[in-house]
Amino acid sequence: MNDVTEKATLRFDQLTREDGETAQEWVYRALRFAVMAGQVWPGLALTIRGVATLLGVSPMPVREALRRLTSEGALELKSNRRIEVPTMTPARLAELLELRIVLETHAAVRALPYVDEARLAELKRLDHEQDLAFEHYDAEAIILGNLRFHRMLYTAHPHPVTMPMIERVWLQMGPLHRLALAHLERTYVVDRHVEIMQAIEERNPFGLKFALEADIREGAGYVTQTELLEQYARGEAPLNLPQQDFIRTLGRH
Repeated sequence: MNDVTEKATLRFDQLTREDGETAQEWVYRALRFAVMAGQVWPGLALTIRGVATLLGVSPMPVREALRRLTSEGALELKSNRRIEVPTMTPARLAELLELRIVLETHAAVRALPYVDEARLAELKRLDHEQDLAFEHYDAEAIILGNLRFHRMLYTAHPHPVTMPMIERVWLQMGPLHRLALAHLERTYVVDRHVEIMQAIEERNPFGLKFALEADIREGAGYVTQTELLEQYARGEAPLNLPQQDFIRTLGRH
């Protein structure tokens, strides 16, 4: 079993500790980032001492951060006191996908009237940054860029009460994000973010809902295969990115 004490395992170079941020807040945010970015996969054990060493903090804030993530369903405590991501079954993944679609299409349609020109411009900027991440073969930037794009849309609503629920689903699906990215070329043919932004410009809630649901389903796509999930649970599924020609083509859309 792999241990997170190896410093090459997790990357936090896209995160910086904010001024006034407590150690407890920083550690929780950093680990949450790692889970959402797909850096923590089945078989990778998180130890309090290993994470504390990696982030340069005492064990106490790490213990609290791991407890919070466990309560949110992102991690689970094993009988040997190791902390790992839960095993993903096809049935569990299907339920999470449907929940994601229900919550996010609701949030997007509710937010649509509040998306002004400035926010639309920010969505376009985030989409462009994700295109660059595709071109540079940066898995973490691709995954986190996608989540930032979605969050930017949903939080246009002045009362985004579904956002915590959405992020909790993201956390539970986080370990599969890298696996989905590795097989993206099998299912993701159309750049749905372009369709989402077009629907926003047209103030078309039906088009927005269609594009968003397609984005979520096609983004997960091939990962729903039982055999691939079983390989992933055993640590045998490939986690490399898609072929460069596909990535560069998608990045230009």
